[in-house]
Amino acid sequence: MAGQDGNPTTRWLRPSRKRPTDRSRPVAPPHPKTLENLKANLGAISTVATRRLETDLGWFEELRADERSELGLVAQRGISSFVRWYEDPEEPLWVLTQVFRGAPTDLTRSISLQHALQLLRIVVDVVEEKVPELAKHHDEAALREAVLRYSREIAFAAADVYARAAENRGSWDARLESLVVDGILRGEHSDSLRSRVAALGWASTGPVTVLAGSAPEAAGPSTVARLRRLAGRHAQDSLVSIQGDRLVLILGGLADRDLALEKLTAAFGPGPVAYGPESPTVFAAGRSARLAHAALSVAPAWPAAPRPVHSEDLWPERAMAGDETARTAMVESVYRPLTRSATGLVETLAAYVSVGHSLEATARELFVHANTVRYRLRRISDLTGWDPLVPRDAFVLHCALVAGRLADSCAPIDTSAPAVGPVL
Repeated sequence: MAGQDGNPTTRWLRPSRKRPTDRSRPVAPPHPKTLENLKANLGAISTVATRRLETDLGWFEELRADERSELGLVAQRGISSFVRWYEDPEEPLWVLTQVFRGAPTDLTRSISLQHALQLLRIVVDVVEEKVPELAKHHDEAALREAVLRYSREIAFAAADVYARAAENRGSWDARLESLVVDGILRGEHSDSLRSRVAALGWASTGPVTVLAGSAPEAAGPSTVARLRRLAGRHAQDSLVSIQGDRLVLILGGLADRDLALEKLTAAFGPGPVAYGPESPTVFAAGRSARLAHAALSVAPAWPAAPRPVHSEDLWPERAMAGDETARTAMVESVYRPLTRSATGLVETLAAYVSVGHSLEATARELFVHANTVRYRLRRISDLTGWDPLVPRDAFVLHCALVAGRLADSCAPIDTSAPAVGPVL
């Protein structure tokens, strides 16, 4: 019984040509005999409808027994609800939504709205086929019109149920996502976290990047959904969490990391945005997140910092703020490779920064040719990734040089211990 467009669900959804003043009620009161026939045949109509579900819907047999039972109850309630709606013109419209009152949330997950509409179509078809034998005293036209209008209302009721279920799932997923991000930031490695990540559909197995910054103004549920869509354009998987005034994005499977971070930064609020080093998996992203947050806390010390800025680019500021991780990273990544070189790179760097970054003055200080200084500076850039000829890079190298000298010559200073004066 398909419609003219070939869609089997549209025929009975199409409203009748005659539009009554109150679209939700029958035009004339039903005849008592017609009502009596409807009530007397409720069981028979429900049985026929249940059989039709099994024979006409191929997907029905693939459901679990409890799901099939629940759908059978939905069909029975649909028929009973129609009788109540047809009998009492004053019956409130909530009677329609009561058809789905027992449908659990997991049923709306396993059965699509399209399947639900197919089920309701069969229920309406069964009732409509029974109209000639149920209607009495020229009541057939009125009963048939009532069936058609009821089908429209029950279709809208089904759509409302599925829309509310989708909203609830969206709210639950957002709360679950926030819990997962919080667990990752705390470095949790429990099985429950892995289960939650899997429930959110995370499938990426490649490197993971954490991007953090201020949350956009007036952030709400729609903001999170918009950010999730934006992240989906650049990352295979993403987790979005707004924690107070801070926004955290955990991104996996980035096709073009630099481009993705640049595009996603525009979604943050005003102020600096920082990202940590790549992590091998989402479960190891806690360290990257902590470094990104550490960079955010000291970013105001470098007003000209790029947006977004890598946490390693703020090593000097983090070390000055007491971040031992940054101090150790500068020593191990910059100072130690220079000391292991046999070409006097540490001495050249020390002279270069002490004379004000002048090649000629450095050459005179070391009693070498200026080209030798240029060669050594290039070697420093190759070994460390920081170019002494770039002012900001030269500042990082200078701080690494100081941190390395302190690591070689000084024990950690404990400022919490009381000062000890000379013994008299």
